[in-house]
Amino acid sequence: MKVVWFNAVAIATLLVSSVHSNPIDLSKRFGKGGDIIRGVNLGGLFVLEPWITPSLFEEWDKTNRRVVDEWTYCQELGKQECLTRLQKHWGSWVTEKDILTLALLGLNHIRIPIGHWAFTVRDNEPYVQGQIPYLEKVIQWIGKYNLNAVIDLHGVPGSQNGFDNSGKYGEIGWQHTQENIDRSIEAIEGIARIAAKYPEVVDGIEMVNEPANWGLSVDGIIDFYKRAYTSFRGIAPHATMLIHDAFLPPNSWERFNIPGWDNVILDTHDYHVFVKDRLLLSREGHLEATCEDARNVRGFNSHLWTVTGEWSLATTDCARWLNGMEKGARWDGTLPWELNGPVYPGATCSGQNSIAAWDQPTRIFIRQFAEAQMDAYESGSGWFFWNFKTEDADDWNYIKLAQHGLVPVPPTNRVYSRYALDNDHWNIKINSTWCHE
Repeated sequence: MKVVWFNAVAIATLLVSSVHSNPIDLSKRFGKGGDIIRGVNLGGLFVLEPWITPSLFEEWDKTNRRVVDEWTYCQELGKQECLTRLQKHWGSWVTEKDILTLALLGLNHIRIPIGHWAFTVRDNEPYVQGQIPYLEKVIQWIGKYNLNAVIDLHGVPGSQNGFDNSGKYGEIGWQHTQENIDRSIEAIEGIARIAAKYPEVVDGIEMVNEPANWGLSVDGIIDFYKRAYTSFRGIAPHATMLIHDAFLPPNSWERFNIPGWDNVILDTHDYHVFVKDRLLLSREGHLEATCEDARNVRGFNSHLWTVTGEWSLATTDCARWLNGMEKGARWDGTLPWELNGPVYPGATCSGQNSIAAWDQPTRIFIRQFAEAQMDAYESGSGWFFWNFKTEDADDWNYIKLAQHGLVPVPPTNRVYSRYALDNDHWNIKINSTWCHE
């Protein structure tokens, strides 16, 4: 999950005329679901995030023990106890019933985040291993229910962004040593071997999730993508390569010109809750913002396949620990930020993340917001919702949202959409009140 939002314009022209990827060809060869990716993320499974599964971190709440991510979780527990607890978690957080449910909801893809430590760990690192058998079981379920999987390297040695979801909160140290880069390639090759073992299921590999351009050399990110492409292509030539935009505007990518590359997808992430411009929007404003996203993505996708790899239905950052363990929210002013207070006087987080607390106008808006974002991202090559489920935060829980009719089931069953499905392709149909294209 990203904490810095950039408009979809940030993905314009990336790799245009440089990567030989034709969206028309993609529809014939990428996955079993056709030319539009409609999926969810299995967040919180192999990379812990306190806000997704707060029960795992509850014992340290309001203590002087700073347990904020998977690194400190294992550091605090010790390797044996950490392994015992995580084996229980790996075996229960995602079940076969979950995968069947996702298939019955009409999805066609699953994105699986995993950390480097599943493939390479050093003695001085507190991480534990043992994830691979559980990963393979999930992949087998995905295949059993005729879905496809993208495996995403969500955390690399040293951390590529300093977020807790990289495995280690704090310093952005990925590029500090060549060993970190080499071990990242080792992890990519490990993922590629799994993809090669399940070629009918695993059709994509993401090289690294959300590398932070503000703490890394952009040239270094590009060099890593080049090296990773060569490394995994020799092991899993069938797999599509996904590269994250690193939160950069398009002119930063104009020199990324790799003749001969194919099967490359750009991944961009779009949230409405982590920066002021989006957090302050009215409900109508959130809907209107998706229209701009749609226009941009539609143009970009004609040059380069573009998938929105993470998005949600949250319009507040009120989910407990979303901004970090024991941190508050911008929405109600309990997290220090540029407004030095709540988004408006009296703003509260009470009931913001609970479907049970939502009145009918809120439920209608959430359904509209879901369809508006699906519309926008399907102007490109599709989307992966974050997350498949959560313990507490309902606006991030796709399964629960679907069970309450707050996302369309199947995803094409849209009531407020500005598109019409014609022969499996979306065409503009201006029938929404918020978009005027």
